[in-house]
Amino acid sequence: MPEISRFLGIVIAMYYTEHDPPHFHAVYGEYDVTVNVQTGVIEGRFPKRAMRHVLEWHDLHKNELAENWELARKRLPLKTIPPLE
Repeated sequence: MPEISRFLGIVIAMYYTEHDPPHFHAVYGEYDVTVNVQTGVIEGRFPKRAMRHVLEWHDLHKNELAENWELARKRLPLKTIPPLE
């Protein structure tokens, strides 16, 4: 799993072989959601507090996420994105 960030027990990853639209995965324990990079629309289930953290982080890093999506399409190394502090 190409991990691009980790904070508060949440792992953020982007896979090289994924389909459009641009999105990332957030994993927290047994929970796993996908978040649309452009809209923030969520698919899956996640604890509310952890989801708030993921969405806050998403809002701060939309440009970096979009850049990583393009790198993934080209099968290039992804850039690490700073965690939520």
